Amino acid sequence: MKLLLCGYGASNKRVAALAKERGHEIVGVLLLRGQSADGYPVYRPDERLPEADAVIDFSHPVLTKALLAADTGLPLVIATTGEKEVLIEQMKEKADRQPIFFSANMSYGVHILTEIVRYATSLLPAFDIEMTERHHRKKVDAPSGTLIKLYDAIASARPSVHPVHDRSQTEGARTDEEIGIHAVRGGTITGDHEVLFAGHDETITIAHHAQSKDIFASGALNVAERLIHKENGYYTYDNLGIGDS
Repeated sequence: MKLLLCGYGASNKRVAALAKERGHEIVGVLLLRGQSADGYPVYRPDERLPEADAVIDFSHPVLTKALLAADTGLPLVIATTGEKEVLIEQMKEKADRQPIFFSANMSYGVHILTEIVRYATSLLPAFDIEMTERHHRKKVDAPSGTLIKLYDAIASARPSVHPVHDRSQTEGARTDEEIGIHAVRGGTITGDHEVLFAGHDETITIAHHAQSKDIFASGALNVAERLIHKENGYYTYDNLGIGDS
């Protein structure tokens, strides 16, 4: 594939390295300002772009919105976190003109984790639920897009719940409807997500620990390799077909 990268942070730098190993070519990087990108040609999303098969976007909402506003017509693999509802609405509006894939976490393992958490929630109606995510000290959004994805899975199985982000601002004991949300930032933690189900005299913890950013970069490339053969539409791990035998 000939690939354009939207954004050039740590994740897309790994995409570039792994893409080369797989025999793909990075034909440019999309940025809003005149930043450099390790020698790759830099473009704004709204200018004439080189021939490409797909765009992989690990950036931020401002740049992703600019990408969606541009009429590239290319398959888009979007992994930006932040302003989720706004971005999904824009993606779905554009999906009749190009195939667009979105996931807040490009790890297929996290997709499976989400399904496990959804199922566990339905099986454990009397258990309290607390959620914790841990990331490196430079991550700017909290809670993470992945934790929000996991929370949405819980809420789909237990619609009465609501998030509690700061217990110091609450009074009295927790209620059955509360889901405690905890964000930790420090060091170089790639990404840990844990969902605690706490019942009477027993607890169950379901967790995913990312050991390097390569799982996200590799996941994005796997999606792109499949997305370029898809019809126009809005895709997630639920309907793309990755994992099918």
